[in-house]
Amino acid sequence: MPDPAADYGTASKSLHWLIAALLLAQFPLGWLMPDIRRGMMPGTPMMVHVSIGTVIFALIILRLVWRLTHPVAPDTALPAWQRTASGAVHWLLYVLVLATTLSGWFYVSMRGWTIDVFGLLRLPGLVEQGSQLGRSLGRLHEGLTAALAVLVGLHVGAALVHLFVYRDRIMQRMLPRSWQRSTVEV
Repeated sequence: MPDPAADYGTASKSLHWLIAALLLAQFPLGWLMPDIRRGMMPGTPMMVHVSIGTVIFALIILRLVWRLTHPVAPDTALPAWQRTASGAVHWLLYVLVLATTLSGWFYVSMRGWTIDVFGLLRLPGLVEQGSQLGRSLGRLHEGLTAALAVLVGLHVGAALVHLFVYRDRIMQRMLPRSWQRSTVEV
């Protein structure tokens, strides 16, 4: 059993896996939508995409604040280069998720679309309709999404290497305690 002091807490784990699940839904939804043309009004898939993105934005801010106020020490069993790479990847994930969601918000704002989060909450636009700043930042959304997908893939790949190749307890730190015992034997 992993040392509970080196384990991420329930809040960290819950936020991590909730964001992961939402990103898993968000990537294909975003890639399957039709190209947006001038004068086009958002349909249901676009509004669901925007709503999920807004929830991810709120959760990643909460996750970042939680991580800053509830740090967990890196596993000392890892070589220094792996601790450094892990830290860099995690911070870059925060930055990319924030930048991707914000670029989408700028894009939607520039289009003049109303942002209703699942019909429960209306968000203000970040820029005026037709704003050149909004257009420029919105154009970054697709590239940031691709970069985020690559980084998430690297993150998942590294976790699987720790689980199946190194057979260490690195991944177990982020798993619910009820799963930890069964995965150690893998």
